[in-house]
Amino acid sequence: MSEPADEAVRPEPRLLGIYLNDHLAGSTAGVRLVRRLARGLRGTPLKEPLAGLAQEIAADHADLLAIMAELNVPVRRYKIYTAAAAELAGRLKLNGHLLTRSPLSTVVELEMLRLGIEGKASGWRTLRAVGAARGRPDPERVDHLIDRATSQSALLETLRIRAAARVFGVPA
Repeated sequence: MSEPADEAVRPEPRLLGIYLNDHLAGSTAGVRLVRRLARGLRGTPLKEPLAGLAQEIAADHADLLAIMAELNVPVRRYKIYTAAAAELAGRLKLNGHLLTRSPLSTVVELEMLRLGIEGKASGWRTLRAVGAARGRPDPERVDHLIDRATSQSALLETLRIRAAARVFGVPA
C-alpha cells in the first residue's frame, strides 16, 4: 500500500541523488533540443530568441551540476547518455516530411521544450525547499533559477503561439 503524498516519510539521502540525476538527464535532452531547434531555424524570426534561450538553458544545466557538486551528489553518466539517445530518437517523427524539416516539428518541439522548462521549474522549487530546510543550496540562488525558468516558459509560449499560427494559418 502506498503512502499518501502529504504524510511524512523518513528521508532517504540517496533519493535526492536519484531525483537530481533525473533532472540532469532531462536538462541534457533540453540543451540538445533547443540548440538543434535554433540551428534548424536559421533565417527565421525564431532563431535569435532560441539562440539566447539555448545559452540560458545551458547555464541552467551548469548550475544544476554545481548544485549537485555542492550537495555531494554524484553524476550518473548512464542517465545522461540515455537522455541524449532519447533526444536523438525524438528526431524521428512522422510529421509529413521525409527529407526536409516539417514546420509542424517546430510547434511540437517548442511544446516539448516548454514542458521540460515547467519540469525544471518544479525541480528548482523542490531544491528551494531543500535549501530552506538544510541551508544548501542557497535559496536566493535557486530563486533566481526559478525566475529564469518562469521567463523561459513565457518566451516559449510566445514562440509556440507564433509557430502554430504560421503552421495552421490562424491568427496569433
